[in-house]
Amino acid sequence: MARKNDKRFLQANREALFALAAYALYFLWWYLTAYGLGNDSPDNYSYTLGMPDWFFYSCVLGYPVACLLVWGLVRFFFRDMPLDDDGTPQAPEALSSRENRPGQEERP
Repeated sequence: MARKNDKRFLQANREALFALAAYALYFLWWYLTAYGLGNDSPDNYSYTLGMPDWFFYSCVLGYPVACLLVWGLVRFFFRDMPLDDDGTPQAPEALSSRENRPGQEERP
């Protein structure tokens, strides 16, 4: 099967683009909160939970948000798919392990 028409390659490319977009969003979040909120003099910082706002929002809150974003991508957009070709026969080990299972009889 040609790679351009193989759905596995299309799905893998889509997943790679989602992963790159998620990383770009996380980096943008981190950059804007770290440098946007931390651009002022330390005397003028406001604090959240005893930490400067720029640190809290960029590092403490940003990482769990990014983890949830990745979880959502994997849960809803990534697909489990076989990596072998559709037309290839199974490996001999897989066939022999089926034949030697105790308690299972062959059916015609």
